[in-house]
Amino acid sequence: MANSVQAKKRIKQSLKARARNRWVKNGFRTKIKAFDETLLHGSVEQAETELSAIYKDLDQAASGPALHKNTAARYKSRLTARLNAKRSA
Repeated sequence: MANSVQAKKRIKQSLKARARNRWVKNGFRTKIKAFDETLLHGSVEQAETELSAIYKDLDQAASGPALHKNTAARYKSRLTARLNAKRSA
């Protein structure tokens, strides 16, 4: 357990940041699951609109500490590849 005031404050700050980061990640991961379900059972046009919403969430997450910008780019690339594969099939 932390003894100094600084260490106690840092623990509180890190818990708040962790909760915020988990909330942000959970948001776009839920949308990705819905996107996958739409690709499987829905239309390509609906999947395109969902993908644009996911892009926005990923960019916002990458602008803060929740997600690295390269990780966001990798997510976007893989999701777009899935959509393009569905289009060509």
